[in-house]
Amino acid sequence: MQLNYNVLIVDDVVENIQIAMNILREENYNLTFALSGEEALKLFENNHFDIILLDIMMPNMDGYAVCEEIRKIPHYAEVPIIFLTAKTDIDAISKAFDMGGSDYVTKPFHADELLARVKSHLELHRSRLVLEQNNLSLQAKVKYEKERLLTEVEAVQKEIIYTLSELIENCSMETGRHVIRVATMAELLATYDPTLSDEDAYNMYHAAPLHDIGKIAISNDILNKPGPLTDEEFSIMKTHTTLAHKFLKHSKRRILQSADIIASQHHERWNGTGYPNGLKGEEIHPYGRIMAIVDVFDALMNKRVYKEAWDTQRSVVYLKEHAETHFDPHLIKIFLENVDEFIAIAKP
Repeated sequence: MQLNYNVLIVDDVVENIQIAMNILREENYNLTFALSGEEALKLFENNHFDIILLDIMMPNMDGYAVCEEIRKIPHYAEVPIIFLTAKTDIDAISKAFDMGGSDYVTKPFHADELLARVKSHLELHRSRLVLEQNNLSLQAKVKYEKERLLTEVEAVQKEIIYTLSELIENCSMETGRHVIRVATMAELLATYDPTLSDEDAYNMYHAAPLHDIGKIAISNDILNKPGPLTDEEFSIMKTHTTLAHKFLKHSKRRILQSADIIASQHHERWNGTGYPNGLKGEEIHPYGRIMAIVDVFDALMNKRVYKEAWDTQRSVVYLKEHAETHFDPHLIKIFLENVDEFIAIAKP
């Protein structure tokens, strides 16, 4: 038997509300809308909602303020709130979650994406309520919480990473599909390394797209400069590693923690001459050492604003020659043993 969920859509643009309602009618939800934050909050006096879709950019009372007020209403501390907005900058995303948002969907969105997100959050919230009502044992609750974290939290993390990786690609002309290629190669190299686990390979794939997240705070004049950088410009460019650490260091979730390691350490060098901290050898986390190899290999194999693409042989020889100086020799050996697979991924 299908449950009748009550959905509230809050947006100051009528056309946006109509689009969302047309999509959500496929699931026979009970739909209610409000054209302002003030109007939305009044609806809570005589109505119950199972999920709220909330725009950010509204006059007088924006979506952040509305979300904060909803969380103060009794029994709404855990009700899903999905932000629907055209804002895609890191500060907007971070603030959305700080204010109590459950998820973040950027406009324009696909119908299937919106339906899937809404359905997932409703089912997760309903499951949590059922567990509370049935007063399950502590052991069952712990098991449920683990499963919920794997499905809900990691799903949210992946969506954030996807959104941020799109921002990275848009801010730099050189990246192209770079973030996808390095994620695939990073997972492959971690899989072949017998000292790492399947979980490490999983972390590498999902966290690798954020390896250059700090570059969104670097000027486009530097990021997309066609010629060599000056010493001053290169000093600014190098700060993207510490900026990334600033963005990611507070997370307690394994994927974002992995992203923090990758972003802040992938420019460290095996011989200690890298940046930002001059780490040496095994002082560098394996995730940082893996990313150093696949990031450089992909950059060599593909055209950048400051260089033409290198041929395959020259790119492979460069990595081989810089084992024990730039790169972990153990990982370079694994890379060379499986080089054809990495070439197939990186080849333009």
